[in-house]
Amino acid sequence: MPAPARPTVRRALLLPLLGLLGSALLNVQALDSNYYPRKAGTRWTYSSGETQVMGAPVTYRGVQVVPVSHQYGSTTYTQDLLEFRTDGSVWLRGVNIGGRLSWYAAPLNVYPPGPLSPGMTWKGSNGSVRTVSTVTGVTPLKTAGGTFNALTIQTETTAAGKISVQKTYFVPTVGVVRYETADGSRIDLLR
Repeated sequence: MPAPARPTVRRALLLPLLGLLGSALLNVQALDSNYYPRKAGTRWTYSSGETQVMGAPVTYRGVQVVPVSHQYGSTTYTQDLLEFRTDGSVWLRGVNIGGRLSWYAAPLNVYPPGPLSPGMTWKGSNGSVRTVSTVTGVTPLKTAGGTFNALTIQTETTAAGKISVQKTYFVPTVGVVRYETADGSRIDLLR
């Protein structure tokens, strides 16, 4: 008689664990939808004078992308075409420069599925351009745009045989709050 009680006890223990797992998965899905900002109309203004504006989703070559315009004053100079995949990752599908679309046959991985954590590394490759990004830690920052604990991401880009390194300071649900370019310039979020 004691043998039948064991499966009942196992079920009694298993059901709450499955409930917690399901709850955790729902939280991850909710986190993924807001982790990398993508709401149309979102704007970031930086100390370099650049404003980045998130556009409404559009379809290019059968792929839904979100254009991010890079503006100085009222003039748009370039647009990044970002694909937000269902797994939570973000991919650069192409760039629109002066009305000319450069579509990448192999998109570059901008961000893997979130959440990011120190030690994570991801790679991207498109012909002669290769990127390797690593979350190197968390950095407390104060900019005109606010005070943050930002994930520090170091990206090494190899293009045409030349290597450049840039640091990006990313805050989940906010976006990039600081860039440190390969030449040592620092660009902060103003608002």
